[in-house]
Amino acid sequence: MDKITKRDFIKITLAGAFTAFSLTIIGCSKKGRKLSEKLYVYNWANYISNKTIPDFEKEFNVKVIYDNFSNNEELLAKLQTGAGGYDVIFPSDYMVGIMRKQNLLEELDMKNIPNFKNIGSRFRDLPFDPGNVYSIPYFWGTTGIGYNSEKITENIDSWKILWDERYKGKISMLDDMRGLANPPLKLLGYSINTTDPKQIKEAENMLLKQKPLVKAYTSDTYIDFLVSGDILLAQAYSGDVFQAMKENKKIKYAIPKEGSDIWIDNMCIPRGAKNKYTAEVFINYILRPEVSAEISNFTWYANPNDASREFIKPEIINNKSIYPPDEVLNLCEYQKDVGPATKYYEQLYNKVKS
Repeated sequence: MDKITKRDFIKITLAGAFTAFSLTIIGCSKKGRKLSEKLYVYNWANYISNKTIPDFEKEFNVKVIYDNFSNNEELLAKLQTGAGGYDVIFPSDYMVGIMRKQNLLEELDMKNIPNFKNIGSRFRDLPFDPGNVYSIPYFWGTTGIGYNSEKITENIDSWKILWDERYKGKISMLDDMRGLANPPLKLLGYSINTTDPKQIKEAENMLLKQKPLVKAYTSDTYIDFLVSGDILLAQAYSGDVFQAMKENKKIKYAIPKEGSDIWIDNMCIPRGAKNKYTAEVFINYILRPEVSAEISNFTWYANPNDASREFIKPEIINNKSIYPPDEVLNLCEYQKDVGPATKYYEQLYNKVKS
């Protein structure tokens, strides 16, 4: 073996030290806080790029256990029972408010989430979480009607078509307690946040009348149903429909003239999460402009991250169904926590689903 010179020895030693230092930086913060070996994430289905988790795991050497839920109430039930052991969850706007009141969320340490600066001002400090103490906006959108334009050639501009007997067995509705109530409430001219039991009962009666026409109540599989043609009309989240369009160009999306809901899904940390610091590092990673844009480009959901816009595909940024103009958004409402009136929505949901 050749002799190693003093200069070579110094080079080898420094290289080894740099490698060790690099590995330390990957596993620790500047203050020396270590990342956990695993991170447990609970998100909606079809709601992240196929690169996001693998790229995070590779960069930070953290194994992500990633599960899906179907609606906000399912997520709430998990937290109330203490099941799951999740570190990052993705509740919608009104559900953040409910979870705050029930002390189910951890306060966020914004020192670990400096990329919050990328969030646009219109998506900060909203009523469900003043000051963004517990939540960071993830993506936003509207709920409308996804439909097969090859089979349905008439103009789709009203929720009424979901009650059209011509499409019996070809309609799907969301499996979501509050979401399910929104179309009949809007058709009746009421707010989606009404607390009037008589108005909610009217909406319930409309849904019961519609029930024989409905093939499925689902918040996830309707994408496959739309693509395959098993359904022709779906009460649907905007981004889901645009994902379906990738596979079937005949699929279209409409926001009904009666109005709808505009929603914001958020990243939060459940109370008692074991890996809070790693969860905040993950949230900060999601807020990187390129990472956030990659998710938009994959899911076709509207992005509250202003810094990501330059990396998002023009066909997404310029699509008025994804980023509706103000005259359309003015017809939409944010869902709010309706407090004790929640029981009336629960009765509606259980009656329709029974």
